[in-house]
Amino acid sequence: MKAIFTAALACFSLTGCLGYHIGPVKPYYLRDVHTIAVPTFKNRTLLPHIEVLVTDTVIKQLQQDGTFQIARGEDADATLTAEVTRIDRTPARSVRGNVLATVEFNLSITVKFSVIGRDGAQLESAETRGGTSFFVSSDVTTDERQALPLATEDLATRLVVQLSEGW
Repeated sequence: MKAIFTAALACFSLTGCLGYHIGPVKPYYLRDVHTIAVPTFKNRTLLPHIEVLVTDTVIKQLQQDGTFQIARGEDADATLTAEVTRIDRTPARSVRGNVLATVEFNLSITVKFSVIGRDGAQLESAETRGGTSFFVSSDVTTDERQALPLATEDLATRLVVQLSEGW
Protein backbone atom coordinates (compact mmCIF):
# COMPACT_ATOMS: atom_id res chain seq x y z
CA MET A 1 0.00 0.00 0.00
CA LYS A 2 2.82 2.35 0.90
CA ALA A 3 4.57 1.61 -2.41
CA ILE A 4 1.42 2.43 -4.42
CA PHE A 5 0.98 5.68 -2.52
CA THR A 6 4.62 6.64 -3.15
CA ALA A 7 4.33 5.81 -6.87
CA ALA A 8 1.12 7.84 -7.20
CA LEU A 9 2.70 10.78 -5.39
CA ALA A 10 5.75 10.62 -7.69
CA CYS A 11 3.50 10.57 -10.79
CA PHE A 12 1.50 13.59 -9.68
CA SER A 13 4.55 15.59 -8.69
CA LEU A 14 6.32 14.95 -12.00
CA THR A 15 3.33 15.95 -14.15
CA GLY A 16 2.98 19.34 -12.46
CA CYS A 17 5.36 21.02 -14.93
CA LEU A 18 4.09 19.23 -18.01
CA GLY A 19 3.99 21.69 -20.93
CA TYR A 20 6.19 24.29 -19.29
CA HIS A 21 9.02 25.64 -21.44
CA ILE A 22 12.14 27.44 -20.32
CA GLY A 23 13.39 30.16 -22.65
CA PRO A 24 11.71 32.19 -25.37
CA VAL A 25 8.20 31.22 -26.40
CA LYS A 26 7.81 32.39 -29.98
CA PRO A 27 4.54 32.43 -31.89
CA TYR A 28 3.88 29.19 -33.77
CA TYR A 29 4.32 30.77 -37.21
CA LEU A 30 7.83 31.96 -36.23
CA ARG A 31 8.92 28.66 -34.67
CA ASP A 32 11.60 28.02 -37.33
CA VAL A 33 12.99 31.57 -37.27
CA HIS A 34 16.15 31.86 -35.19
CA THR A 35 17.97 34.64 -37.05
CA ILE A 36 16.44 37.76 -38.53
CA ALA A 37 17.74 40.45 -40.90
CA VAL A 38 16.69 44.05 -40.34
CA PRO A 39 17.37 46.31 -43.35
CA THR A 40 16.90 50.05 -42.94
CA PHE A 41 13.21 50.88 -42.70
CA LYS A 42 11.49 53.10 -45.28
CA ASN A 43 10.40 56.60 -44.38
CA ARG A 44 6.94 57.75 -45.51
CA THR A 45 6.96 60.85 -43.30
CA LEU A 46 8.32 64.35 -43.79
CA LEU A 47 10.84 63.99 -40.96
CA PRO A 48 14.25 63.26 -42.49
CA HIS A 49 16.42 60.38 -41.24
CA ILE A 50 13.84 59.06 -38.77
CA GLU A 51 14.06 55.65 -40.43
CA VAL A 52 17.68 55.23 -39.28
CA LEU A 53 16.80 56.05 -35.67
CA VAL A 54 13.85 53.63 -35.68
CA THR A 55 15.84 50.82 -37.34
CA ASP A 56 18.76 51.15 -34.92
CA THR A 57 16.44 51.17 -31.92
CA VAL A 58 14.57 48.07 -33.13
CA ILE A 59 17.86 46.23 -33.69
CA LYS A 60 19.04 47.12 -30.19
CA GLN A 61 15.74 45.96 -28.72
CA LEU A 62 15.92 42.67 -30.65
CA GLN A 63 19.42 42.10 -29.29
CA GLN A 64 18.30 42.92 -25.77
CA ASP A 65 15.29 40.60 -26.02
CA GLY A 66 17.43 37.71 -27.27
CA THR A 67 14.65 35.71 -28.95
CA PHE A 68 16.11 36.31 -32.42
CA GLN A 69 19.71 36.86 -33.44
CA ILE A 70 20.52 39.59 -35.96
CA ALA A 71 22.06 38.34 -39.20
CA ARG A 72 22.78 39.55 -42.72
CA GLY A 73 20.03 39.18 -45.31
CA GLU A 74 21.38 36.09 -47.04
CA ASP A 75 22.22 34.32 -43.76
CA ALA A 76 18.94 35.06 -41.95
CA ASP A 77 15.93 32.80 -41.57
CA ALA A 78 13.61 35.79 -42.02
CA THR A 79 13.73 39.50 -42.86
CA LEU A 80 11.92 42.25 -40.99
CA THR A 81 10.86 44.95 -43.43
CA ALA A 82 9.08 48.05 -42.21
CA GLU A 83 8.14 51.59 -43.03
CA VAL A 84 7.56 54.56 -40.77
CA THR A 85 4.12 55.76 -41.86
CA ARG A 86 3.13 58.50 -39.38
CA ILE A 87 4.51 60.81 -36.76
CA ASP A 88 1.80 62.66 -34.88
CA ARG A 89 2.12 65.46 -32.37
CA THR A 90 -1.12 66.20 -30.55
CA PRO A 91 -1.73 68.68 -27.74
CA ALA A 92 -2.24 67.09 -24.34
CA ARG A 93 -2.39 69.99 -21.90
CA SER A 94 -2.96 73.69 -22.44
CA VAL A 95 -1.84 76.73 -20.48
CA ARG A 96 -4.15 77.69 -17.66
CA GLY A 97 -6.25 80.61 -18.82
CA ASN A 98 -5.19 80.26 -22.50
CA VAL A 99 -6.57 77.20 -24.27
CA LEU A 100 -4.75 78.09 -27.50
CA ALA A 101 -1.27 77.73 -25.96
CA THR A 102 -0.07 74.16 -25.33
CA VAL A 103 2.26 73.12 -22.53
CA GLU A 104 2.41 69.37 -23.14
CA PHE A 105 2.24 67.31 -26.35
CA ASN A 106 1.79 63.62 -27.08
CA LEU A 107 4.15 62.26 -29.72
CA SER A 108 3.36 58.99 -31.50
CA ILE A 109 5.17 57.06 -34.24
CA THR A 110 3.40 54.46 -36.39
CA VAL A 111 5.23 51.67 -38.24
CA LYS A 112 3.88 49.04 -40.61
CA PHE A 113 6.05 45.93 -40.65
CA SER A 114 6.15 42.47 -42.12
CA VAL A 115 8.30 39.42 -41.57
CA ILE A 116 9.30 37.66 -44.78
CA GLY A 117 10.63 34.10 -44.59
CA ARG A 118 13.65 32.77 -46.43
CA ASP A 119 11.35 31.28 -49.08
CA GLY A 120 9.65 34.65 -49.69
CA ALA A 121 6.46 33.82 -47.82
CA GLN A 122 5.03 36.51 -45.57
CA LEU A 123 5.03 35.16 -42.01
CA GLU A 124 3.49 38.18 -40.30
CA SER A 125 2.25 41.63 -41.20
CA ALA A 126 1.07 44.20 -38.70
CA GLU A 127 1.15 47.80 -37.58
CA THR A 128 2.42 49.07 -34.26
CA ARG A 129 2.60 52.42 -32.54
CA GLY A 130 4.84 53.86 -29.86
CA GLY A 131 4.71 57.18 -28.13
CA THR A 132 5.65 59.53 -25.36
CA SER A 133 4.69 62.92 -24.05
CA PHE A 134 6.87 65.99 -23.72
CA PHE A 135 6.61 69.45 -22.22
CA VAL A 136 7.30 72.59 -24.24
CA SER A 137 9.76 75.14 -22.97
CA SER A 138 10.47 77.73 -25.65
CA ASP A 139 11.04 75.80 -28.89
CA VAL A 140 8.52 73.09 -29.82
CA THR A 141 10.70 71.66 -32.61
CA THR A 142 13.72 71.16 -30.36
CA ASP A 143 11.60 69.63 -27.62
CA GLU A 144 9.99 67.26 -30.12
CA ARG A 145 13.40 66.25 -31.49
CA GLN A 146 14.52 65.41 -27.96
CA ALA A 147 11.37 63.33 -27.35
CA LEU A 148 11.74 61.28 -30.57
CA PRO A 149 14.22 58.74 -29.09
CA LEU A 150 11.81 58.02 -26.22
CA ALA A 151 8.89 57.44 -28.59
CA THR A 152 11.13 55.29 -30.80
CA GLU A 153 12.18 53.18 -27.82
CA ASP A 154 8.56 52.60 -26.88
CA LEU A 155 7.78 51.66 -30.48
CA ALA A 156 10.71 49.24 -30.66
CA THR A 157 9.70 47.56 -27.40
CA ARG A 158 6.14 47.04 -28.66
CA LEU A 159 7.31 45.76 -32.05
CA VAL A 160 9.76 43.26 -30.56
CA VAL A 161 7.20 42.01 -28.04
CA GLN A 162 4.77 41.51 -30.89
CA LEU A 163 7.39 39.47 -32.77
CA SER A 164 8.81 37.46 -29.90
CA GLU A 165 5.63 36.78 -27.95
CA GLY A 166 2.93 37.15 -30.59
CA TRP A 167 0.93 39.97 -28.95
